[in-house]
Amino acid sequence: MANIIRISKSQKRKLITFTRCVLISLFAWLLFSISNEYVITVKAGIEYVNLPEKRAFHPQQSDTVNIKLKMTGWQVLFSKVKSQIPTVHVDISGLKNKNWIVFSNQIGFINRQFPHEQLVVSVSPDTLYFDFSKQTQRKVPVKAMADIQFRKQYGFIGETLVNPKYVTISGPYEDVANIEYWETDTIRGKDVSTDLRTVAYLNKNQRANINVYPTSVEVLMPVGELTEKIIELPLKVENNTHFKSVRTMPSKVAITVLMSVKDYNNYTARDFEAVVDINDWEEAKVKYLPVILTKVPDFCSVLRIEPQNVDFFVRK
Repeated sequence: MANIIRISKSQKRKLITFTRCVLISLFAWLLFSISNEYVITVKAGIEYVNLPEKRAFHPQQSDTVNIKLKMTGWQVLFSKVKSQIPTVHVDISGLKNKNWIVFSNQIGFINRQFPHEQLVVSVSPDTLYFDFSKQTQRKVPVKAMADIQFRKQYGFIGETLVNPKYVTISGPYEDVANIEYWETDTIRGKDVSTDLRTVAYLNKNQRANINVYPTSVEVLMPVGELTEKIIELPLKVENNTHFKSVRTMPSKVAITVLMSVKDYNNYTARDFEAVVDINDWEEAKVKYLPVILTKVPDFCSVLRIEPQNVDFFVRK
């Protein structure tokens, strides 16, 4: 039979006292540790400011740098919790007469971009190099970026309107020529049930060496209530010219469409088209032909097609 260890009251007091001492020592050590200063390395994005007016430049290195920061343990702890990549402004006005920028000459300027309790020690790489080329400009369309959470049974019901539709970009010819559009900062919303009207700033992080004008646009996103509508469509047969006749069973399909309430009476079977391709039978030897929708109005979502596959008869 196992022996039961009995602890006297005095032993219990000693054990409790010992445990308290350990906890107090651990707490004191923790306070001491987080009060010390540490040097950590964080990755930061670059945003160029004070661009030279008559010189188009192209960075020869990555758009991120490693920054060594001196801070207390508390600050290290909080910076880990935030886990966000900071962005530092780099003054490149010196490119008027040279093709490199030295970070050690801008430590004071960079330090002013961080909280006073954080000290920038150094930046790696310390020197940024640039290529220069012919500067050009062109107009490109604006693309509104959105992350919208709608109220139930609501959604976009029309084309997003942007004013102005185009912005002027200028910079090195080889970079400007490859830009087809310019994105806005992401427009966000929750439980949205009405039109979204806002001023969106253009995304500055797409190309650091490109100037954009204007820097913001007005955005209107039509939002409305959605409903379902069942529409019956006749089936059309494609690639059947070398057959005497092709008949499908059934000859019609029913589609369930999610659309705007205000467009419920506007859309009919004429606005949609459903087809089957007889080549699917000739080439893949399928037993049933899949139904394909070749015409669907904008801002209408097809939820279901019944049936999705149809039987057929071919007379050669």
